[in-house]
Amino acid sequence: MAEVEQPFPEESVLINASSSNGSDLANVTAAKFVSTPEGTAIAYGSLVFMALLPIFFGALRSVSCAKSKNSSDMPETITSRDAARFPIIASCTLFGLYLFFKIFSQEYINLLLSMYFFVLGVLALSHTISPLMNRVFPENFPNKQYQLLFTQGSGESKEEIVNYEFDTKDLVCLCFSSVVGVWYLLKKHWIANNLFGLAFALNGVELLHLNNVSTGCILLGGLFIYDVFWVFGTNVMVTVAKSFEAPIKLVFPQDLLEKGLEANNFAMLGLGDIVIPGIFIALLLRFDVSLKKNTRTYFYTSFFAYIFGLGLTIFVMHTFKHAQPALLYLVPSCIGFPVLVALIKGEVTEMFRYEENSAEPLEDATEEKEKKDM
Repeated sequence: MAEVEQPFPEESVLINASSSNGSDLANVTAAKFVSTPEGTAIAYGSLVFMALLPIFFGALRSVSCAKSKNSSDMPETITSRDAARFPIIASCTLFGLYLFFKIFSQEYINLLLSMYFFVLGVLALSHTISPLMNRVFPENFPNKQYQLLFTQGSGESKEEIVNYEFDTKDLVCLCFSSVVGVWYLLKKHWIANNLFGLAFALNGVELLHLNNVSTGCILLGGLFIYDVFWVFGTNVMVTVAKSFEAPIKLVFPQDLLEKGLEANNFAMLGLGDIVIPGIFIALLLRFDVSLKKNTRTYFYTSFFAYIFGLGLTIFVMHTFKHAQPALLYLVPSCIGFPVLVALIKGEVTEMFRYEENSAEPLEDATEEKEKKDM
């Protein structure tokens, strides 16, 4: 049986299903394909591994992103007010999609979504692989600089609309990403879907920053309630998950051993259940860095808490053969474990006082303390 989880950010659900291709679900109530224990283990294990990649590397890149002075790499900060409103906005979006799929033709809606996510996917994948390309290219590579500039008006009233600087390496990344995008549009192959999905997730963890731990608790707590309500209270979440065709989930075939790359019965993991806990885990890594103790206690604690929560979600879904809201298990794990460690270490106050914009003063204070101790 296949696992289907939330398309980010609207749906979050684990259900039993069979799929006709990488993005359509043919049957939600019962899986026609009976997977082997080996196929199930490979599929679930691969999904867990793929989920951990964007969280780990996205968190590491979020530290550099927070220190970046480049306007194009500046993170988007989520405040407590944004966090409180997010479940409401997500609920309205989810219900709106549900109505759209009920009223309009699913084929045309998914065609528009495919084009939209094609553009976003190409840009996200290009940004993701850019640091890797910088290491691959030799130092003597002729890397020319370019600038894309759009202005409005003239003279003193001239106003910049777009001012984007890029180089030859960026163009190579864009070309590669465009090839993947065309592959996805034409074939909807699960590997192309996963490349875009991983890029979306990594960019989300890297560029979406919570300003403090309290905001993270508000966001995760609100989405915890949202998740449980829309999965257990209505059929809206499952209906949209069945209908939504876009690279907003990671997939892995359970019949890979039987059919190879042409396999078509998938276990699926939605990006929302990667990005939402991921940005909280990334915040705890930045908190670790601010403490200047050369340890990553809270990051590794929350990282392993995510593994525990995701494993528990899969276990419950597989045991009871029933739709499961993944955040029901992930939120208590990702919040509870780090707070428990903070209680043991006596650092709860420091954890909840930590602010993104106060990270630098905290580092300076720590450095002064170290100098006095010397």
